[in-house]
Amino acid sequence: MSEPVIALNKLTKSYGKHRGIEEISFTVERGEIFGFIGPNGAGKSTTIRTLMGLLKPTGGTASVFGLDCGRQASEIAKDVGYLPSENCYYNSMKVKEMLLYTAELYGVAGHNRMEALAERLNLDLSRRIGDLSLGNKKKVGIVSALLPSPKLLIMDEPTSGLDPLIQQTFYDLLKEENERGTTIFLSSHVLSEVQRLCDRVAILREGKLVGVQSMKELRGNGYKKISLTAKNAIPEDLFSIPGTANLEWDKSKTSVSFMFSGTVMTIMNQLHRLELEDILIEEPSLEEVFLHYYE
Repeated sequence: MSEPVIALNKLTKSYGKHRGIEEISFTVERGEIFGFIGPNGAGKSTTIRTLMGLLKPTGGTASVFGLDCGRQASEIAKDVGYLPSENCYYNSMKVKEMLLYTAELYGVAGHNRMEALAERLNLDLSRRIGDLSLGNKKKVGIVSALLPSPKLLIMDEPTSGLDPLIQQTFYDLLKEENERGTTIFLSSHVLSEVQRLCDRVAILREGKLVGVQSMKELRGNGYKKISLTAKNAIPEDLFSIPGTANLEWDKSKTSVSFMFSGTVMTIMNQLHRLELEDILIEEPSLEEVFLHYYE
């Protein structure tokens, strides 16, 4: 088996009283689109900045291409396209000047690729960067990251500020890069984005890793969403069985919805005690599964 493109082993970054990250361990394999998900403030950007060598870890290790992210950051950067969550540019430069400067830093002839990417993202290369909206600055960052055709793309909240049509174009570009062999590491708090793109996801909560799962596992880990209505009030102890979570009752206690993990017959054996008027059993949305991890 080939060496992972990214490997974190008990990676820790402490800010004293402020939340950092604590003993995060996972790997990203070559050719994956890997999602790094969690709400704002969970520690996603701290992890990514440590990967890029911009922060020094308090403990543990992080490597990219088998190289240490702290000691060999400049060597790693040659093969990485990086999009930070917030970009800082030379506001006096024009977009074209900025992107050609990026191509020069990577040692690539980027003129044709720059123009093709800018056209697809509807980015005006003649504009001055200081005059751009947040969304157009994000486009500059995307083109800059894609321009050298890197082996690895690391993108932190890449679609914030983009309108829906440009988001779709961005997704298409990522899929095309991945089909050419590029490994993609993508942080997001937008679950539909992760669901659309990723092979596996790492879930981060308050600086700690909750788990790493494939998208198939995350959606199909046995959870069902069950909604039902009965003629009479439903006894609450009916659902005191393992695997039941996220119960939501109506005021009359005659209707309830909940998540259930287990065999369907287990819950049906409970429900036969009720005089049911209606029942719906469906796959939960990714967001509902995700929220279950946070409860």
